[in-house]
Amino acid sequence: MTSKDPPARADLPAEQTWAIEAIYATPDAWEQEAAAFPESLSVLSAHAGRLGESSEVLAGYLKADEQVRQRLGRLSAYAGMQASVDGQDTVAADRRDRANMLASVYSQATAFDAPELLALDEHMLEGWLTRPELTDYAVMVGRILRTRPHVRSAEVEELLGALGSPFGSARGIHPTLANMDLDFGSVNGVKVGHGNIDALSASADREERRAAWEQYADAHLNVKHGMAAALATGVRQNVFTARARCYQGALSAALDATYIPRTVFDTLIETYRANLPTWHRYWAVRARWLGLEKLREYDVKAPLSAASPAVSYAQAVDWIGAGMAPLGVEYGEAMRHGLTGGRWVDYGLNRHKRQGAYSNGVYPVSPFIFMSWNDTLGSMSTLAHEIGHSMHTHFSWKAQPYSQARYTLFAAEVASNFNQAMVRQHLFATQPDTEFQVALIEEAMSNFHRYFFIMPTLARFEQEIHARVEAGRSLSAPDLNTLMADLLAEGYGDGVQMDRERSGVLWGQFSTHLYSNFYAYQYATGISAAHQLLAGFGADPEAARTRYLTFLSEGGRLDPLDALRAAGVDMEKPEAVEQTFGVLAGYVDRLEALLGEREAL
Repeated sequence: MTSKDPPARADLPAEQTWAIEAIYATPDAWEQEAAAFPESLSVLSAHAGRLGESSEVLAGYLKADEQVRQRLGRLSAYAGMQASVDGQDTVAADRRDRANMLASVYSQATAFDAPELLALDEHMLEGWLTRPELTDYAVMVGRILRTRPHVRSAEVEELLGALGSPFGSARGIHPTLANMDLDFGSVNGVKVGHGNIDALSASADREERRAAWEQYADAHLNVKHGMAAALATGVRQNVFTARARCYQGALSAALDATYIPRTVFDTLIETYRANLPTWHRYWAVRARWLGLEKLREYDVKAPLSAASPAVSYAQAVDWIGAGMAPLGVEYGEAMRHGLTGGRWVDYGLNRHKRQGAYSNGVYPVSPFIFMSWNDTLGSMSTLAHEIGHSMHTHFSWKAQPYSQARYTLFAAEVASNFNQAMVRQHLFATQPDTEFQVALIEEAMSNFHRYFFIMPTLARFEQEIHARVEAGRSLSAPDLNTLMADLLAEGYGDGVQMDRERSGVLWGQFSTHLYSNFYAYQYATGISAAHQLLAGFGADPEAARTRYLTFLSEGGRLDPLDALRAAGVDMEKPEAVEQTFGVLAGYVDRLEALLGEREAL
């Protein structure tokens, strides 16, 4: 744990920052592109009413639209990346908001295309899609045709497109409040922030982690009513949009958008709840290891090893490279380039850097990774996760045309979790030191805690709050806190002594996930599919490698469930989730065995 505040953004070495200048050389260049962008929409609008004239006219529109979407993607990415690295940069925040407005204007300008396509003779359109000028767009157009029951008239579609900007308000208010206005105080002279709360929560000093956990929660509690109003607004927007598009509910609309049947969501939740005793056993083993009669929530990340290894960024790159070696030379070389000389990764910790980590592909420049490094195995695991996303993007771009390179979030979380699992397996096999093994188990359990405990809990929370709004009920801060505390209590069982008020505001600490319309559950399905894919490497590594690289290269050509089935995983069945709970139980067994050895000394 550092003893001083993080440096200013301008003081970070260039190698610790991403090459954002590869998107736009300067902020002025972004401004010029943003100013010119609306003119490009006139080319698209000129096609209104003409898409059925010929296959050539339709191809001309789709190609022009593709170019505009690429421009919009670069504008949005650059603005969002700048806002991420400094949550108090008001100019960057303004650019992010303007990019959102441009996206709304684009949606309005192209609102005619889906209704027009759906009005065309299906037999004629199917014939057109086999012609050379349209073959790259066959998958995309086919998916538009699948939305037929949910696409409205051109007039209604234009109105729904115009709602994009005002409907972005809730999504913007919550993170703005969290990143710019909250003061978390200091602990032992260190300013608490989004970038270092995880490190403080894992401090060996129980008083330090208690203070950090409580102050972080209290800052959110101080504005819980405003955050609740923002979240309620976001949920109402989801419900409104689902109803406007004739869906049974917001969950159905969200699942349909990523081609996922309801059985996947329900199977995950049912299997998760059936396996909660595995978590209950872990809390008991963790308490014994720490010498505590009962855990408090600020003990969930307390260090188990007496000397957790310090992991530099360079060491992490080497370990990740070695761990992913079974995927072959091409994968390894491209990955190492991105992690080093390619400067895909913004990992330096600076003041006002926002919470979390993500990978964002900026076509055709490169993928980019956002995170904050703190010299831990946890940082290494996060880097492995995010480079998994980036390599998914790399292989998709390489194999697929732009129109079908974009994969769904459901598929994305498989690739990221796969990397973590494969690197962890490598380290368990090659680092026999007992303290390192304990630290690695600790990292694994921390990762599982987030993706296989917190995220399914958030998914259940999300399902319930949407159901309440759909039933005409309100969402107040006390109600949200009570619901969240109840769900956490079920997962903790008798093994964790809760502070229900501070626990309950956990929902307020996820200012992006809960505005992504049923995103959280996909972390849990992703980690499950990843572990089942990894298991295949034990039986036939070469065949498993081919299946996995093929999965990455499919991009969005196939529906995610079909791509996973081709790789050997069926997420409509409980086996992948059950198998991953088996992996989790194995970590608890290892820890309990090591504890027995320690107690016998």
